[in-house]
Amino acid sequence: MHIILHQPEIPANTGNIGRTCAATKTGLHLIEPLGFRLNEKEIKRAGMDYWERLNVARYINFDEFKSIHPNAKIWMATTKAKHVYTEVSYGPDDFIMFGKESAGIPEEILVDYEKTCIRIPMFPEIRSLNLSNAVAIVLYEALRQQNFAQLQLEGDLHRLHWKE
Repeated sequence: MHIILHQPEIPANTGNIGRTCAATKTGLHLIEPLGFRLNEKEIKRAGMDYWERLNVARYINFDEFKSIHPNAKIWMATTKAKHVYTEVSYGPDDFIMFGKESAGIPEEILVDYEKTCIRIPMFPEIRSLNLSNAVAIVLYEALRQQNFAQLQLEGDLHRLHWKE
């Protein structure tokens, strides 16, 4: 799986998303301009020490991304979508794109992706969810559909043992 952030603005959100991507071995693609520098303290604090394990790619703009990934299947996460994120089938190599915190994905991009626009249901009075929460919600649904392939499904206690 791959997550695309189109012009993210808040470093802590990108750090949190980076940590989620590292935990799931999901590629992170950042489309400029970014509202911060990647070496900012807030990114490292939110991403903890996992940032080095992350596969991150940067692009000057969405056109550069498309030229490098011409056959990419891109799901556009937007409040303007007609389809709920749980109603679609994600493939293991799909990309899920999220827009910047203040404005989402530009409509100039969305109009070319009407069939792959997805939304997270919420009350109409709420403009949107926090970006890092939205990424986690949609990404984990996509991973669930793939039976969490290669992810650890069971955990052990650190000091004690489970009672049988």
